[in-house]
Amino acid sequence: MKRLVPVLCLLLASTTVFAQSRPVPAAPIIGATSYLMIDANSGQELAALKPDTPVPPASLTKLMTTYVVFHAIAEGQITLEDEVTISEKAWRMQGSRMFIEVGNRVRVKDLLLGVIVQSGNDASVALAEYVAGSEEVFAQMMNQYAQALGMTSTNFMNATGWPDDNHYSTARDLAILARALIQEFPDHYQWHAIKEFLWGDIKQPNRNRLLWRDDSVDGLKTGHTEAAGYCLVASAERDGMRIITVVLGTASDKARIDGSQAMINYGFRFFETRLLYRAGEEIARARVWKSANEYSPLGVMEDLYITVPRGTYDSLESVRNMPAVIEAPVAAGQPLGEIKVSLNDEVVVQEQLRALDDNPSGSFWQRTVDTVMLWLE
Repeated sequence: MKRLVPVLCLLLASTTVFAQSRPVPAAPIIGATSYLMIDANSGQELAALKPDTPVPPASLTKLMTTYVVFHAIAEGQITLEDEVTISEKAWRMQGSRMFIEVGNRVRVKDLLLGVIVQSGNDASVALAEYVAGSEEVFAQMMNQYAQALGMTSTNFMNATGWPDDNHYSTARDLAILARALIQEFPDHYQWHAIKEFLWGDIKQPNRNRLLWRDDSVDGLKTGHTEAAGYCLVASAERDGMRIITVVLGTASDKARIDGSQAMINYGFRFFETRLLYRAGEEIARARVWKSANEYSPLGVMEDLYITVPRGTYDSLESVRNMPAVIEAPVAAGQPLGEIKVSLNDEVVVQEQLRALDDNPSGSFWQRTVDTVMLWLE
C-alpha cells in the first residue's frame, strides 16, 4: 500500500483560531417510537431515536411510489399527460382515496397529485399498474430502487403501505428516500407543498398540517395505520439550510405535527450548514511522476457540505492525505487521496480527493528523468 502523507491545515483563515464551542442541548422528547433528523445537503445526522428499527411505514410508502413514477417520467417511459385507464382493483381500494372511477381515464399528473396531496390508495395502484403492468411487479421495482439508494432495512410489498408483515422500513431509510426525492426531482418535489387538491367535486386538504403552521415547511408525507401509529416525513428550508425529519409511531395527528415542528425548530436553532467545496473546485495539487503535467489538481465530484453546531465553524480543521508517490497515467475522477474535516478532534466529514483532469504519461525523456529522481529520493 502506498504511504499516505498527511497535510494539516485550518479550514478557514480567522483571527481566532479556535472559536468557543456552544453547548447543544439534547433533542426534544416528542413521544415517537423512532425518529431521525438529517441535514438534506450534508446528509449528516442531527438527532435520532432508534433510527434503524424496522416499522410499518403506512402511507409513507407512497414516497417510493412517486419516486419510481418520477424515474419513469425522467427516462421517457411515460409522460405527465398520459391518460391511465382506472382498473377495478384501483377503484376498489379502501382507506384514503382520490375517488377515481373504474374505467375512467385520468392523467398521470392528476394521479400523482392524488397520491401526494390526497394520499390516494386508488391513485397509487393505478400508477403502479400503468408503470409496471401490475402492483406486484411495481413493488419489485420499488425494492430495486430502495437497494440502489442504500435503503438496507426496507422491503415493500405494495404501492400504498397497506398492512403486510413483510412490508417495513426505518426512519433512516425513509430519510434517505426523502433526500433523494428532493435532490433528484426538485420540480416535482414542489407538489408536496400544495395544500389542497380538487378532483371531480371533492376537494381534500393535504394531511401534512405543518404546511399551514410553518411557512418554511414544503413537504413531504403523512402516514397512519393502527400498527404504524401516526407518522410524518417533513422537510423545511430556512436561509438556505434544509432539514429532513422522520417521525414514526406517535399516538395522534397532533403528536406527529407537534413533534416534527419541535425537531425542525431544534435543528435550525442549534446547527448550521456550510458549503465546504464546490464540485470541480481545486482543493489541492498532487505531484505526479512520469507524467505530461508535473501536477494534477484534486477536488471533489459533488458539492461538499458540512453541518456543525452553530458558532463552531471557525474551529474546523482539515487533513489531506495523499500517497507519497503518484505515477502517471492519471484519469479524471481517479481517487488520489482523501480529506478529513474535524471538529474538536472528531471527524465530521471524510471524502475522497479525485483528479479533476486527465494526466497522461509523459515523454520518454520525462519518464526517464523522473525514474532517476525517484530512485535518488
